[in-house]
Amino acid sequence: MTIEARLSELGITLSTPAAPAANYVPFVRSGNLVHVSGQISQTKDGMIKGKVGADLSVEEGAAAAKRCAISLLEQVKAACDGDLERLVRVVKLTGFVNSTPDFGQQSTVINGASDFLVEALGDKGRHARSAVSAAALPFGVAVEIEGIFEIA
Repeated sequence: MTIEARLSELGITLSTPAAPAANYVPFVRSGNLVHVSGQISQTKDGMIKGKVGADLSVEEGAAAAKRCAISLLEQVKAACDGDLERLVRVVKLTGFVNSTPDFGQQSTVINGASDFLVEALGDKGRHARSAVSAAALPFGVAVEIEGIFEIA
């Protein structure tokens, strides 16, 4: 089964990725690695904003992280010239959670992205990871995740 077919089974359709909001590129290919810039939590209806632990629950934060993972795949597809089958594996994610000072479940929030990538990609989705707290994120979003991917 292709990656796109599996995503379709999960009810996910990849869109054209968002353009950068500042002076950077959405991804850089270096050899067989694609470094994808941080993707913020957003849906087609707008940004998912707020602090996890105050404005958002852990579950809502995890859903926001999943949205970041979908955006990461959109960027990887663009880096692969539209052929997501070139994706060999997810190498590493770094997740930032806009959270209160006493919040300590950043890893549970970023599991929203990790679990989705494994569900969608199988073993190709298993990756190294960091999950850290942030006092604030751009535009007040709840989550931002950057990633490194191996492609053929």
